[in-house]
Amino acid sequence: MTDTILLEQQGAIALLTINRPEKLNALNYEANDLILKHLDEIEKNDALRAVVITGAGDRAFSAGGDIHEFAESIKAGPDIAVREFCRRGQRMTGRLEAYSKPIIAAVNGLAYGGGCEITEAVHLAVASETALFAKPEINIGIPPTFGGTQRLPRLAGRKRALELLLTGDSFTAVRAYELGLVNAVVSPDKVLEAAFEMAERILRHSPHAAARILSAVTRGLNTSIAEGLSIECEQFARMAVTPDVHEGLNAWIERRAPNYDRVQGKYEVRQL
Repeated sequence: MTDTILLEQQGAIALLTINRPEKLNALNYEANDLILKHLDEIEKNDALRAVVITGAGDRAFSAGGDIHEFAESIKAGPDIAVREFCRRGQRMTGRLEAYSKPIIAAVNGLAYGGGCEITEAVHLAVASETALFAKPEINIGIPPTFGGTQRLPRLAGRKRALELLLTGDSFTAVRAYELGLVNAVVSPDKVLEAAFEMAERILRHSPHAAARILSAVTRGLNTSIAEGLSIECEQFARMAVTPDVHEGLNAWIERRAPNYDRVQGKYEVRQL
């Protein structure tokens, strides 16, 4: 393993950087595996409460999968290509989507293919005004493979997603904002700052409540409203037995800011 993915700790925030700027931060197999490895490490570290993911340099967030690498898998046959390329990428984006801590993409340049699919999968995203997005897989004769045929229609709507998927045309950060792919568009020099500022706004609150919200939204999104409401009740019940709830309620009654750090270690998850 190399420094294909950098992991830094900045206070309570973990910064993951896709570090292949000479390849426009293309996602080779090592990068996919290292993202998963680092996410496991971050999840076990209670001091880290949010994640920002970005790309090295000022040209690209990620230009997508490493074509030279996955082309060899395709040449080896569909079974190997599905195992080595498709499922590997889907594991990574699925992990990002279902992660228990907030993940914010700081899209600092090109977000093509797999880079766009990471943006679709994470919970929140900030993009540079100069960022450019695309679903270009059709240009090389394949559909998206890291979840793009499924997540983009859910974010943008079927017809708008299909236009991007079937043409392969690039689109701007402003268009990505209009489609619901990113939360904010900022100047290029403010992308990381804006992502960290968004993370800090989340960190004011109970980390366990944030985890319950993430779980309820992710699990409920593709269910019926009745099933979703049941999931919501389940997540509420898991929080109702924790010290965080009492700290939050007491702080509100006492007109003070809650201090969730002092109740850490007293948290207990009740399986329902």
